[in-house]
Amino acid sequence: MTSAPAGTPCWASAELPPQPPLHGVVTADVAVVGAGLAGLACAYHLSERAPGLDIAVVDAGRPAAGASGRGTGLLGPRAGPAVDRAVRRHGPRAARRMHRASLRAVDDVLDLCRRLDVPCGVRPGGQIMAARTPAGLVALARQARAYRELGLDVPVLSADAVRDRVGVPYRAGMLHLPAATLDPAALTCALARACAAKGVRFYGESALLTVRPGELVGPELVFRHGRLYAGQAVLAVNSAARSIGLPVGAVFPLEVYAVATAPLSVPAYEALGGRTGDVLIDAVPLAPYFRVLPDRGLVAGGGTATVPDGLGAPRLQAVRERAWTWLEGWLRTLRPELARVEITHRWSGRIGMTGDDLPVVGPVHGFPNVWYIGGCCGHGLALSVAHGAHVAATLLGEPETGERLPWHRSKAPALPGRPLLRAYVDAVGLAARHGR
Repeated sequence: MTSAPAGTPCWASAELPPQPPLHGVVTADVAVVGAGLAGLACAYHLSERAPGLDIAVVDAGRPAAGASGRGTGLLGPRAGPAVDRAVRRHGPRAARRMHRASLRAVDDVLDLCRRLDVPCGVRPGGQIMAARTPAGLVALARQARAYRELGLDVPVLSADAVRDRVGVPYRAGMLHLPAATLDPAALTCALARACAAKGVRFYGESALLTVRPGELVGPELVFRHGRLYAGQAVLAVNSAARSIGLPVGAVFPLEVYAVATAPLSVPAYEALGGRTGDVLIDAVPLAPYFRVLPDRGLVAGGGTATVPDGLGAPRLQAVRERAWTWLEGWLRTLRPELARVEITHRWSGRIGMTGDDLPVVGPVHGFPNVWYIGGCCGHGLALSVAHGAHVAATLLGEPETGERLPWHRSKAPALPGRPLLRAYVDAVGLAARHGR
């Protein structure tokens, strides 16, 4: 069994509702498995729109213990593959709908933060996708042309404009709005508390072992020390779908890495986005990025990723050490003030990926009244909340508005075997690191 993600994020712990382990036989109108943003958003919208509904949320650990609490808090548009590839694969109409859906998802998260009224460090700003290598400039030019031809407003920034907003020597960029940064763990825990206040029951430290189609009362969910019978079930379990035998296609775990720094001087902090709230994302594969923190520190992430399945603990830890070392080195090249800044936190997290870069949100084939949410491919802070709301509306029989998005589906495409997949991810990461 692959070990859990490593390190401690820079986010402070937050209050959570009681969550005893699930023991014995439990029933619910709706069972939500997975207490990350997708599962909690689904439970929240269900409890808000149907107050009498009996809802149980079950997690293998606790709320925010997975990707939702180990992210880096970048909230921004973009979903699926890069826009030029989305046009080639799905056509201009679908690519336009995908981007507009991602814009709405950002607005939905900001609205949720306002409604929850929780101090999670929300700061509006832009996401600047920028390039400083020839390959990055080519990728940026293709995307800028696609956005322009689709009639989408994504301004191009000159080198001077990039430097003015985030203080780094990149040659060009594109500005994505709306966007923001926030504390993802604080938001996830606040959502859990809001669900509990509406009567949602929580069970923790209860990993789902298997799902069986129900004969009379809906699906049967089997846990280590008990069973849950529900009228409907939402499995927001990301790449864990494979371990419980869900036929949702290839949603595989990818381990990604982040570091945080000690507070910078006021001038350095202001130059690196403290004045504008903007984030910089490098337009190379596995896109390294940085954002500022409210305490004047920086968080940097991306640049390296690992397929952790099948790696023993020593080898996985060695991979992590190399990833953190590379990320620290990249950060220190951005400005002279960062050459000696102290690294205070290093951590990893697991995201769900698919072969076509699109999530999977839909009913599970062969399992009546069971829905799956997963595979946000690195865009989970915005998309998870939107997917939870979408599934809640569907379970309540609310009519679907607009055209169905390409990720509203029941299955992701198949992928090559694990060794080939790992070789591909390693090659992409190597190209990105040598191209910086």
